[in-house]
Amino acid sequence: MHVDWVAASSLATAAGTLVLAAATFSSVRSANRTARAAERSLAVGLRPVLFPSRDDDPEQKIRWGDNHWAKLQPGRASIEAIDGIHYLAMSLRNVGAGIAVLHGWRVQPVDRGTATTRPDPGSFRSQQRDLYIPASGCSFWQAAIREGDQAERDQLEKGLGDGMVLIDLLYGDHEGGQRVISRFNVVRPSSGGSDWLLSVVRHWNLDRDDPR
Repeated sequence: MHVDWVAASSLATAAGTLVLAAATFSSVRSANRTARAAERSLAVGLRPVLFPSRDDDPEQKIRWGDNHWAKLQPGRASIEAIDGIHYLAMSLRNVGAGIAVLHGWRVQPVDRGTATTRPDPGSFRSQQRDLYIPASGCSFWQAAIREGDQAERDQLEKGLGDGMVLIDLLYGDHEGGQRVISRFNVVRPSSGGSDWLLSVVRHWNLDRDDPR
């Protein structure tokens, strides 16, 4: 029996190359899966999620740039109108694993037709100061609507007349990613006063798929 050693050698080389290619492909896929898992784990470790603070969180005393002060009760919002200026604040807890950096805010009255519609990120007003909420910790959000802020004033006053206001916050992690819009429902208590009941009703993810 005559063996064509040249052909046999070529076949062996081809088979070895095929096995090596398969092993390399499998190794690359495994490395990619590992990298994606590590990326997801890192993202979760940086991800903030905002809720109202708990009843056992501390009272907070906060100051605006014009030297107005307010005491903010845990799990509550504060809405005060003084000399034509509306001072707004919310006591918040970050239940996520990463620092929350607040980027902007907007207010609107409750509209049953749009209450669950995600707002346009371009419609948010920027924060005038940097506000951070630590991971697994509590802090606050604050803003003021002044004489020149007519659009926001109209929206707020309509909601105040109805006894219920929606406040949307735009925020992300401390590296500028994982942006979220959280919608808070602010309701006037039956006892009146400046301390309003606070609850969160919706979260929208901007930089990744929504969970629903």
